[in-house]
Amino acid sequence: MSEHYFSERPASAHARQEIHAHLRGRDYVFITDRSVFSRDRVDFGSQLLIETMSFSDDAKVLDLGCGYGPIGIVAADLAPRGFAYLCDINARAVQLARENITLNRIRNAGARVSDGFADLPSDLVFDAVVTNPPIRAGKATVYALLDAAAGRLSPGGSLWVVVGNKQGADSLQRHLEEVFAEVGVSERRAGFRVLRASSPRRL
Repeated sequence: MSEHYFSERPASAHARQEIHAHLRGRDYVFITDRSVFSRDRVDFGSQLLIETMSFSDDAKVLDLGCGYGPIGIVAADLAPRGFAYLCDINARAVQLARENITLNRIRNAGARVSDGFADLPSDLVFDAVVTNPPIRAGKATVYALLDAAAGRLSPGGSLWVVVGNKQGADSLQRHLEEVFAEVGVSERRAGFRVLRASSPRRL
């Protein structure tokens, strides 16, 4: 069975490379490797989420399923008085995210290995959770992550999710509408949409 970007400890041979991206008005450099998501470029969905996500400059932000870190690293720049937490089940991805935080001189971010929220402090809540979810891991896995995020938002906090129309965007949006009282499409472009959800129903 081939190895996926959501494998906990990838065993594939390393093939590290450097990529460049211009995001939210700044140039970034990222080190990537095999067995991480979109290793050759920052994928369009992540770019769209990065260009759309919005929160206060002192926000506590979680990049859920951070990969090598582009979304969370930009989030840290957008919240200079806050802090960006990056987590992923993939240990190789988290090591890359740590390197990329340092490489881009980000001082208000940290990355750790975590299966969803399982390995994060139980009392830690976030003003925003941002995610390009691991669609290939399956609907049950993705929905469980989003449901867990609902319980980890601070009052007034929001969940930002990017998803492709061909990746089940309609059903994912309907699911969010069952979990959150407020769900809207913040951006829609090239077959992708960015959903913003707030006010968890906490059923």
